Amino acid sequence: MLRCSIKMALTNGIRIIVLGLLIGCVLALGAAQVLGALLYEVNPSDPVTFAGVSLLLAMVGLWACYIPARRAARIDPMEALRYE
Repeated sequence: MLRCSIKMALTNGIRIIVLGLLIGCVLALGAAQVLGALLYEVNPSDPVTFAGVSLLLAMVGLWACYIPARRAARIDPMEALRYE
């Protein structure tokens, strides 16, 4: 039961993270083309930079989903319902 609820929370979190990364990458590529003249010795659409930042943001997002999911999964459902 514990793993099922954590898996469900992480699955929902991953969907939001992936959607945010896709939208963010598209907007970042557009902004990089506009601001390309201000960059010094860096390609505006450098794939290594985009991949590194996307990976970092995905890891932080997963960690931000995992911590509350783990905490919520440890609570007895009846105790949580009685609290409200």
